Amino acid sequence: MPSTRELRLRIRSIKNLAQVTKALETVSASKVRRAVQANKATQPYSEKAWKVLVHLARQPGHNSLHPLLAERKLDGRVLVVMISSDRGLAGSYNVNILRETLEYFREFEYPISYVAVGRKGRDLLIRRRKDVIADFSNLPTPLAFNDVSAIGRLVVDDFLADKFDAIYVASTRFINMVKQTPEISQLLPLRVTYGEDHDPATTHATKSVFTYEPDQNELLSEIVPRFTALQIYQAILSSQASEHAARMVAMRNATDNVKDLVGSLQLEYNKLRQSMITSDMLDIAGGANALAQD
Repeated sequence: MPSTRELRLRIRSIKNLAQVTKALETVSASKVRRAVQANKATQPYSEKAWKVLVHLARQPGHNSLHPLLAERKLDGRVLVVMISSDRGLAGSYNVNILRETLEYFREFEYPISYVAVGRKGRDLLIRRRKDVIADFSNLPTPLAFNDVSAIGRLVVDDFLADKFDAIYVASTRFINMVKQTPEISQLLPLRVTYGEDHDPATTHATKSVFTYEPDQNELLSEIVPRFTALQIYQAILSSQASEHAARMVAMRNATDNVKDLVGSLQLEYNKLRQSMITSDMLDIAGGANALAQD
């Protein structure tokens, strides 16, 4: 049985740990709000770019307008951009996106390569002996578009160089503070088909009339690669919001568990201290009785 001194030291150390988990919960709550606001700020540009792409897709021969719009027969390698976190203490956030990614591509007959965004995902993929061709870790917070533009250039260049026939992105979609869902979506070639009225992620119809200056081919050469990089940027922002939300919930649960543990230890300490006082009082009473008999 531990002594009262050992119990006091243990209670003190656990209370210090509760202060750390509470601080991490507060910091994560602040970071969630910033990530969600940054993601919302990209929506107007993303919606306008999508409208232009859908408008061009309705024209005959749209597949030949830009290589990133051309459909390819999937008979070669596939590249997956998997987004995870650089730090732990986020519950099952990293394990969930890894499990969803491996399960989704398990039945693929083609070689799968990975671009790891986040140190935890990179380590998990390497541990399972997956082909990781690039690693992007320690991304700054708050995240700017220029911080992830290199990822967009990498996947676009590899796709145009025919190194891969399809590019996918595996991320975690932020729904609310308690619900985040792993999802896999095709990044390249862009799936903009004839008759598609709106982006599934939005509710804005694309019935506007566009005039292209100088011409649509030159515009596509700029907007399609940028829109691809923007999709990666939005996926990373959503994943970061999901990471901070998962960490906030995990730290809140840890703080509650610490409080319960301190309560049980305090009860054990009080019982031990009471038993020691009772034992001392019995010794004093026994000594007094012995003196009285003498």
